[in-house]
Amino acid sequence: MLNFLKQYIKSMRLYYSFVTGIAGWLGFAFYEHIATDFKTVEIMPSVEKKALIISMLFLSWGINQIVNDFLGMKEDRINAPERPMVSGKLNPIKALLLSAFLMIFVVIITFLYLEPIAVIPLVLGVLLNVIYEYSKAYGILGNIIFGLMITMCTAFGFLAAGPTQAPYFTHSRISVLVVVWLMNGLMTFYTYFKDYEGDKAAGKNTIIVKYGIEKSRFIAIFSAFLPAILFTIIYKLDLIIAPLNSTFYLLAVLTFFLEIQTGWLYFKNPKGKVTYYSLATNFRACACGQATFVALFNRELALILFILSYVFVGFLFNLHHNSRA
Repeated sequence: MLNFLKQYIKSMRLYYSFVTGIAGWLGFAFYEHIATDFKTVEIMPSVEKKALIISMLFLSWGINQIVNDFLGMKEDRINAPERPMVSGKLNPIKALLLSAFLMIFVVIITFLYLEPIAVIPLVLGVLLNVIYEYSKAYGILGNIIFGLMITMCTAFGFLAAGPTQAPYFTHSRISVLVVVWLMNGLMTFYTYFKDYEGDKAAGKNTIIVKYGIEKSRFIAIFSAFLPAILFTIIYKLDLIIAPLNSTFYLLAVLTFFLEIQTGWLYFKNPKGKVTYYSLATNFRACACGQATFVALFNRELALILFILSYVFVGFLFNLHHNSRA
């Protein structure tokens, strides 16, 4: 049992937890911003509810990752042959059953203790995770589905925080989701570099497979500018009504450099072992970018989340030093 749990936790790849966790916390911070500054039905959630929601968000990636590993075993036999499920160290049926039990438990807790409507993005996130594995065979569709899947964390964080009223998705809320969608769709694009050989062999026609390594190197550089461009356009169009502040500017500059560094790393080393270790910067750019977004609603929280994301994404990633696992 202890060995099973060890291999299960290893398969969760907890450095990803900051991607889903901060994405959800962004939705939560947005809700608290509305509850504090606007006289509507939103109310500040209790500390207990906040801790429960954040815990579920941080663990959501790992629980769903078991499903992703099961569906992606064909390419993982080439890309990561030493992963617990591929190598036989983790029983796939038992792992799937544990994930199913945890998912059902989260759904029940959300429906009975939090907000019933939050079950919708929760269930959609699980379904999109399944669809994602098959959408990788259709180029950019895989990135679109992955980004949409992570936006479900933001929607869940917002809707689970407390009561809200229709329309649930205003132009401001949709704009937040669009930025989260782009950042995560871009993040998963960079992960495809390390999986090039396995994806190609398994018939997964990702952008890297479709255009080849050389062309994708230049796409990597260009794509690094997209989140900053998108946010600037959205903000100039007054689609997000929240004042910019000094904390946001500081974190935005740092995030921009992380994004440019990510693009440069994959331009310089698009294949080989280095592509795996460049993931740490890639994940940091995504998680820290989402933390930067939080500064629009809570400056102190954003600064804390940015620092924690930068430190712990690197720390947790270094625990998975084996690129074949």
